[in-house]
Amino acid sequence: MKHMNIGILGMGTVATGLMTLLSDNKEIIERKSETEFQVTKVLVKDMNKKREVPLQQEVFTSKIEDIIDNEEIHLVVELIGGIHPAYEFVKKALKNGKHVVTANKALIATYGEELEGIADENGVYLRYEASVAGGIPIINTLKNSVESNEIKEIMGIVNGTTNYILTQMSERGLEFEEALKEAQDLGFAEADPSSDIDGDDAMYKIAILSYVAFGQPMHVDKICKEGITRISKEDIQYAKELGYTIKLVATARKEDHHLEMMVYPALLPMKHPIALAQNEYNAVVIKGNGLDDIMLYGKGAGALPTGSSVLNDMIEIAKNLRDQKKVYNRVKTQDPLLVDNKGHRQYYIRLDVIDKPGVMGQLTKIFGEHGIGLVSVSQLKRSEMVAPLVFITYETDQKMMKEVLCDIKKYSEVLKIASILAVES
Repeated sequence: MKHMNIGILGMGTVATGLMTLLSDNKEIIERKSETEFQVTKVLVKDMNKKREVPLQQEVFTSKIEDIIDNEEIHLVVELIGGIHPAYEFVKKALKNGKHVVTANKALIATYGEELEGIADENGVYLRYEASVAGGIPIINTLKNSVESNEIKEIMGIVNGTTNYILTQMSERGLEFEEALKEAQDLGFAEADPSSDIDGDDAMYKIAILSYVAFGQPMHVDKICKEGITRISKEDIQYAKELGYTIKLVATARKEDHHLEMMVYPALLPMKHPIALAQNEYNAVVIKGNGLDDIMLYGKGAGALPTGSSVLNDMIEIAKNLRDQKKVYNRVKTQDPLLVDNKGHRQYYIRLDVIDKPGVMGQLTKIFGEHGIGLVSVSQLKRSEMVAPLVFITYETDQKMMKEVLCDIKKYSEVLKIASILAVES
């Protein structure tokens, strides 16, 4: 049996889960990988902090050099998060001939292609399954299990924090701030939740999935992104009355030579496959020209699910070394696609209007003048001479939608455009 020394950067939630699995599943891991993993050094900020992990105190260090310059360490597991100094640490580790496993989506979405090139130049592996959707093996599936297909679309719920918030708003009628506070109390949301609720976390993840699926650069700067901070309890309720639920969706769609990448809150039919994902669970649908649709479902965060993905990458590296496979990390590039986000889809528009005859008819006429068909028009519960109207359109693009909304704003009977959301079929 081979022996592999591991250096871990960070000992937070995911690293603790990894340590639990290394201990609890030791026999299974060694049988399948024919490798004994030994955690040799762990980088931490606070050397005096007590940690519930089976490691001696001398294993911990506050000096990064004790890991990335240590010739006895074969593999580095980066779990500190953020782009810097993680980028500098991983880059140096790869140049020093060490294999690297990371769960860092921001790092990979920003510098992944460069780091893969450095890994190839130095004959070492870089793996990052845990960077997207926690315990769901989505990257491995795209790389190895659907290679016979031309991937047309990836669509999913890839952020557990926002999914928990929206689930609680829907099931218990909580306001956004109440649901966010509960998510923070339960450890599903960070003290600073902006990366999750503003859509950045999902943006990084769909960039990585697009890179793997379509062989295109990680165009993070070209992704159209919107978070969930504007979702109200009223929108959740109105959507439910119309047979929909609201989720934060990340999509990457390829059509001819165009690629659309977006993160946005959307109305999904109650029976839509990914609409069934509740709380911290994630769900991703892959559409291919041969397999049609397949869905992967599981916990998108947490110590054990994410730790499991990290460990699976470690085992894969050990097996590749055992079988003496040629090291190759970079995704095979395809013909360049034009990245544009026309937003060609159905829309939900909620307006607050003065409650008087003829208003609905006039608004319907404005939509028609712009060539936008309506699937449904609903007048909801009135309140003090104010009538909420909800329109669901047929498919149209963002440009036409902006034009019709501009004209609607000019109509004196419209008090405000309360909400605009995408609708997925």
